[in-house]
Parts: sequence; structure tokens; C-alpha cells
Amino acid sequence: MRQSSEVPPLPDFQQLPGPVYRRMFAIPAGHRVQLHRHPWVQFTYASAGIMQVVTEQHSYLLPPQCALWIPAGVEHTAYSDQTIEFRGLYLDDSLLNGYQRPCGVVQVTPLVRELIAKANSFAPQYPAQGAQARLLQVLVDELRELPEAPFGLPLPSDPRLRRISEALQANPGDNRSIEDWAQQVGASRRTLVRLFQAQTQLSFREWRQRLRLLAALPLLAQGMSVTALANELGYDSVSAFIALFQRHYGKTPGLWAAALRA
Repeated sequence: MRQSSEVPPLPDFQQLPGPVYRRMFAIPAGHRVQLHRHPWVQFTYASAGIMQVVTEQHSYLLPPQCALWIPAGVEHTAYSDQTIEFRGLYLDDSLLNGYQRPCGVVQVTPLVRELIAKANSFAPQYPAQGAQARLLQVLVDELRELPEAPFGLPLPSDPRLRRISEALQANPGDNRSIEDWAQQVGASRRTLVRLFQAQTQLSFREWRQRLRLLAALPLLAQGMSVTALANELGYDSVSAFIALFQRHYGKTPGLWAAALRA
């Protein structure tokens, strides 16, 4: 995997230099950020491009209009097949007043996007009682109210399910049934059904469906046609894929592709 000296190293301080610490830079295609964690909340998104963030328990895909709330202490890594414009905010507990939410994707509102763009012009050190500090507090208040977005995939912990999930992430179009996978990993069908539901809160069919819908987004951004995409992801019917995509994301693949390339 290509690494790049253009990407700033991870900060090595143990305490934030201010209540909000901003990191904003380009990450070249193919660069993988090393697995790491922070003792503070991280709010991260890509203003251009689609970023994938993986934790021990979830895989998240972040289109440009979405962000990821990462609680303190959660190990994560990030990657993209395309160049992305990374945006990250580290948030001190003093601003959050005890507020907590689980790791998850949220919808970035136009107001939050504009507030982050404004904050990008601030100097690293700013007066604690000035206009900049007040604007950043408004930003944090807005972050707390952002709605969840359907771009997360829970990952199972059982080693047999991990083999299946990793194989399907590498090839989402694999149409092998759960009976086929049971033979492959040396478990009964009943065991796999039970474990998938217990560890992901999804059936095997639902989990694979969500995986495919997430896998569709980077391919749409790269310009793949809807017909080719449906075939690539293992769907026999293009119309069925379009209907499923629209039901999950609220718009057709064609409209999503236009928005992703805008």
C-alpha cells in the first residue's frame, strides 16, 4: 500500500492545545492511515472524495455530506481509493459537558459545513473568550444535534464470521449462500444464522445487502454505470438493485452518482 510523506503525522501530544483542534489536509489515493486511537472525541469527514474508516466493530463509509463521530479510545484506521480532502476536529471534554454518543456516521448539515470552513481560517491558538471561541462552541453544539446516517456496517467478532465478512468485503458480488459458507468455515447453518444476528443485529442476508449498498458508492463515484454496478455486486436484476438502493438511500443510483461527482 502506498504511503505518502505529504500526509502530516499523527499528533503525539497527550492533551489538546485548545478545546478544539483542527486537522485539514489532502490524503492521496491509496494511503492508509495507521491504526490509532485518541484520548478525545474525533469528528472527521472528507469534504471531497469518499473515505472508509474501520474500527474493531464497524466499517464506515463517508460520502462528502457525512461525517464520523469517533468516541475517545476507539481504535480506527482510514483509507480511500481516491484522493480525499480530510477534515478532522478533536474535541475536548470541556466543550462537550459530558455529552456522549456511540461511534457512528452522521449527516453534515450546510450550517455545520460552513462553520467548519470558517474555523479553518482560525489560528491554532485563539482567545478563550473571543468571537472565535464562541463560534467553535456553536459548532460543537451543532455537532451534537446531527442525525445519524445509514453508512455503517457492523462487523462480527467470531473468527468464522470474520472469515466470511472479510471475503465478502473483498468481493461483495459473491453469491454463495449461508449453507455454502457453513461448509467453507466448518460450522452449521444454524450456528452462523444465530451468530450473525447476535453479533451484528442483522441477518446474513441483510448484512450482505448493506455491504453491497455501501460498496456501490465508491464505484458510482468512479463512474461505473448502474448496469455494470448491479452485475458487479451480484444482482440478477438491475431494476431490483435500483429499487433497493433508492429505498435505502432515498434517491436512485444515478442521482447519487451525480451528487458524488459534483
